Amino acid sequence: MKRSAIRLEDIAAWDTLVAACQRAARGKRNRDDVRRFQRTLFGEIESLRCQILDETVPLGKMTTFSIRDPKPRIIHAPCFRERVLHHALIAHAGPVLDRALVDDTFACREGKGTIAAVRRAQHHARRHAWFAQVDMRQYFASIDHEVLLRCLARRFKDRGVLRLMERIIRSFQVEPGKGLPIGALTSQVFANTYLSGVDRLVLEDCRVGGVVRYMDDLVWWEDDKTAVRAVLDRVREYAEGELGLTIKDPVRIGRSRDGLAFCGFRILPGAILLSRRRKRRYARIRKQAEADFAAGRIGAEALQAGYGSALALTVQCDATAWRREHLRRHPLDAAVAAV
Repeated sequence: MKRSAIRLEDIAAWDTLVAACQRAARGKRNRDDVRRFQRTLFGEIESLRCQILDETVPLGKMTTFSIRDPKPRIIHAPCFRERVLHHALIAHAGPVLDRALVDDTFACREGKGTIAAVRRAQHHARRHAWFAQVDMRQYFASIDHEVLLRCLARRFKDRGVLRLMERIIRSFQVEPGKGLPIGALTSQVFANTYLSGVDRLVLEDCRVGGVVRYMDDLVWWEDDKTAVRAVLDRVREYAEGELGLTIKDPVRIGRSRDGLAFCGFRILPGAILLSRRRKRRYARIRKQAEADFAAGRIGAEALQAGYGSALALTVQCDATAWRREHLRRHPLDAAVAAV
């Protein structure tokens, strides 16, 4: 396998860092740390460039907070300066790692995403009778630093680049030698790469009928239940033995005709339906927007924006009948209907 020859000088190049700053600032330009960085942009870029080349750039300064989307998660967001570094690194390393992934891996990749993953899953469901679905227990927290670094060493040959990646990876740990922070760009890319061996196992060694992976959520299809279970044994052995990961139990094994819950949708061979989670989110967004309008907290334009947010959850699936039924059961408030 030919390794990439990208160097620290490529990551620290002025054009790379300026472009990385622009990407890191998207949607955050009004934040104080972004404004401070951009007020003295040339000085900040020059300082960061020198520290990258000297291998002295500070790492590990993060803001920690919790979200619920839909389950509770602890987010560790790097400071803006470190995000610029991450974007500069991934600008060069990301395409190298992306080329090593199979086509049926859909997370954190340009031209892919959840909707493409759902469409591909439906394609396989139409062709094969049985599926198995697995995901990893506490995936980001369980990623082994040594295993990940060995994987990266097979893709890159510059010692400086590998040392920078190692410093970024080791700047955070849930327990000694394990864990990546949810909320960092590098974590998303590295975590996607970490399971690339599983993709190759099921496609090239087990030769399954079809496979789709979205980060650590993996589904494969076969024509009979016995074949699906045989692949599961291989995947479990590889995940535990080679990667130090634990597959959540119970594993979902079922018939394609009965449907599959994946990426927020329920996938059937002939239809893509809303999951319970998306239905609850739709109802919650609509109810909140209508309540705010009725109380005078927002105007008609903001109400319409709220409806747009709710509808965006449903446009990629067969949800027209469900929306009509939801509206029948929960009719518009008189104040809203008069708009």
